[in-house]
Amino acid sequence: MTSDRKTPRAMTPAEILQAARYWGWKIATAESCTGGMVAARLTDVAGASDVFERGFVTYSNDAKTEMLGVSPSTLAQFGAVSEEVAKEMAEGAIWHSKAGLAVSITGIAGPGGSEFKPEGRVCFGLALKGRQTRLETVEFGALGRDKVRAAACDHALALLAMALS
Repeated sequence: MTSDRKTPRAMTPAEILQAARYWGWKIATAESCTGGMVAARLTDVAGASDVFERGFVTYSNDAKTEMLGVSPSTLAQFGAVSEEVAKEMAEGAIWHSKAGLAVSITGIAGPGGSEFKPEGRVCFGLALKGRQTRLETVEFGALGRDKVRAAACDHALALLAMALS
C-alpha cells in the first residue's frame, strides 16, 4: 500500500507506552534508515522498560539477516527498501524478542535515491502477534535526510498508536 504523507492519528510516546501497558503488550522496533530514533523516543519516557522490550538497529543487509532473520533472497529480489523486507523485519522483531507488537522502518533518507526508489521513500511494517502484518510505503519526498528520518520516526510512532487504539 502506498500513500503520500498521510500519518495515522498520533499519540505521544508516553501515551503509546501507557496503552501498551493497558493491553499488556511489549513493544519492539526494527529500524534501518531511522537508526534507532523510534526506540530512543520511546525510551526517553521514564519507566518505559516495563513495556519497551528491545530495539534492533539493522542498517546493513547483513544485520537485517543476522538479527531479524530477513531472507537474503528477499533482499536480493526486492531490495532493502521494500514492503517485503519491512514485513520480514517486523515479524523478525516479534520472533527474536518477547514483544507482541513491533514496527519496522526501512527507507531512503537521502541524499540520493534512484528512478525506481526515490529519496524519501520509506517502507513500514507493523506486526502484532497472531495477526496479519500491516505494510505501508510512504513517499515523504526529497525533504532532506534529517526531515525524512524525523517524518519516518513520527509515522512509525503513529502506526504503533493506531495498533494500540
